[in-house]
Amino acid sequence: MKRSTRRNFIGAGAAAAGAVLATTSVLGTAAAPGTTASPAHMLPAASRPPVIHHVFFWLKNPSSIEDRDKLVAGLKTLAGIPLIKELYVGVLAATEKRDVVDASWQVSELMFFHDLQGQASYQQHPLHLDFVKNCSPLWEKVVVYDAMNVYAHIS
Repeated sequence: MKRSTRRNFIGAGAAAAGAVLATTSVLGTAAAPGTTASPAHMLPAASRPPVIHHVFFWLKNPSSIEDRDKLVAGLKTLAGIPLIKELYVGVLAATEKRDVVDASWQVSELMFFHDLQGQASYQQHPLHLDFVKNCSPLWEKVVVYDAMNVYAHIS
């Protein structure tokens, strides 16, 4: 295994995050029915919601495009939850393989909420519960990363 410096690790993390977000251009940005989504790069940094909810999914059948597409379709239904201020759905990008890149997952979702209460309420929302009920047979593993935004640079 190659030795990684802090600078390489930070750069790789930024590249990986960019790769996940880049996949949204292929799948489209989800918006609540009847609304238009604003591309993230057009939002002023000051308006970026502070609660970040990033979820990675490992499919039971990782090579099944049909299962992947079903999960993506299920995730898009979550756009109907008004508590979600931004929603991005992505698939693994075909980026360079490096020691610091985890390429073991198949689908991810990235959500932004205005506050912790909104994120907590989302967990019990009927659309989220339906998503879990309908799509959980597709995945083998789920990992969630929740964070508070402390800085946003949007170019």
